[in-house]
Amino acid sequence: MIAFLVHLFLTAALLLLVAHWVRGIEVEGWGSAILGAIMLGLVNAFVRPVMVLLTLPFTILSFGLFLLVVNAFMLWMVSVLVPGIRIRGFASALLGSLLLTLLNMGVASLMGPV
Repeated sequence: MIAFLVHLFLTAALLLLVAHWVRGIEVEGWGSAILGAIMLGLVNAFVRPVMVLLTLPFTILSFGLFLLVVNAFMLWMVSVLVPGIRIRGFASALLGSLLLTLLNMGVASLMGPV
């Protein structure tokens, strides 16, 4: 349970960091960031697998690069569902999702298995 809460808090902090670095992404505060982290986890657990399966031909043809588009769509979906998170444009969503993925990978490598 502690590991889950730490991961949730770190994801919320990374959302705030991404919003600070990427023009076109706004997160109003910690409340929105924590709710966004929860929703991002839920969207990635339930919607992303369906999207990956439906877009598998595009993913294969693009040698996996289409997954960046799927990740951007997941981040955009979170911005639609969570008040206080706004994303203006696909380029912002794409850059934000790429940066969030890289930062999460860095944090995961530091923390080890959860």
